[in-house]
Amino acid sequence: MSAIIIDRPTVDGRTLECEARATPDLERFLTGEPFRTEYDVPIAEVPEEILAIPVLAQVCPVAWANGADVYVEAVDATFARALEDVKETLCGMYDFLEGGTLYARRTIDPDPPADGEGDGESGLLFTGGVDSTCSYVRHREESPTLISIRGWTITPDPADDESWRHLTDRVESFATERGLETAFLESNMLSFLDHPMLLAHYKRHVDGAWYSSVGHGLGLLGLCAPLAHARGMTNLYVAATHWEGIDLEWGSRPDIDDNVRWAGTRCHHDCYELTRQERLDAIADYVASDAPGLELQTCNVRMDGNCGRCEKCYRTAVGLRLAGLEPTEHGYPFADHEYERLRVALESGEWVLGQDERYMWEDIRGRARETESESATERAFFEWLETADLAELVSESGPPLSHRLLHAGARNAPSSVYNRLYPAWATAKTGLRLVRSDR
Repeated sequence: MSAIIIDRPTVDGRTLECEARATPDLERFLTGEPFRTEYDVPIAEVPEEILAIPVLAQVCPVAWANGADVYVEAVDATFARALEDVKETLCGMYDFLEGGTLYARRTIDPDPPADGEGDGESGLLFTGGVDSTCSYVRHREESPTLISIRGWTITPDPADDESWRHLTDRVESFATERGLETAFLESNMLSFLDHPMLLAHYKRHVDGAWYSSVGHGLGLLGLCAPLAHARGMTNLYVAATHWEGIDLEWGSRPDIDDNVRWAGTRCHHDCYELTRQERLDAIADYVASDAPGLELQTCNVRMDGNCGRCEKCYRTAVGLRLAGLEPTEHGYPFADHEYERLRVALESGEWVLGQDERYMWEDIRGRARETESESATERAFFEWLETADLAELVSESGPPLSHRLLHAGARNAPSSVYNRLYPAWATAKTGLRLVRSDR
């Protein structure tokens, strides 16, 4: 029977570590590296059933993709029920997911909160992008702790140290200006699971990569469980990428994130009722009332500011203009002549675009119809956008044939063969779109 066995977690000060083992048919999806997450608060007093949540949040979707069961010593009963709800959503969203059962020696039901204990602190997963900044604007009266995670778009690899420093410096500055607390955690969830192998097996089923398309809503929120327990957070917010009316297969949605919960904490998929352009409108109102010098960070290329040349930078700059803000005043080097380059890049397939980018450009197109252009160049771009076949722009983007062949080869290779070929695969994978985030 296919299974993943989770050993009892151990804690050393602020570091959580846990071993996971799998039956031979699932070994290829684990690298053999222990799961590890480092927090910036002591977690020695966090109970075992909460300490198990971060690793369960990573491995359960892998088990469900293979019809496998998961075994753990102790689990929080509230989280066990949450996993059932999330599993139902993911299995309904993807035909290749088969489901599985979680078995625990001890399922621990927490005592109900005493009067007055239900209103603790709030936490917000935060990068400084459009979505998380809008979520902060909406919940700023709660003074949420801003939580940033190293392990997905910024990996624990030393090569990413500078990027992580840029992010933490930016978040600390944002928090200091507003009297907020911050929380930073680092995890090896992308190297604990063999994401190249997951991509090789399941890329053909998803628009994006494993973590973005399947795992990141449950995975990122689950990582925060020991932190939330240690800090007394009763509400944890994660900003929506998409919005009502977009029914994409994506790893973070209301019917995933709103179901994630554990003793004392509920998670919330935030701002889903707002389109991306409406989120920029909310930010524009906040700029006008409280933060005239606010800068956003959304770049796909760098973390020490915005390059102004990638698709995401262009998309954000255009959206800022449509919200009545000047991009150059909020972190984006953008001038009228950039509209022509943007059009050429979109038409030529310079960027690999997914269905989410299609909907975001459609959102911009809708707003442009209601907005008077500031220049002839801008007007010409929006006239082109009005007639552009955005679905065709997406369909013409995609990974090269060589990468698709690598997927197929890795997918069909026995584990013993794959392990010998892994160094070559790891080198080739650097050209693949392994992670996507629009927060």
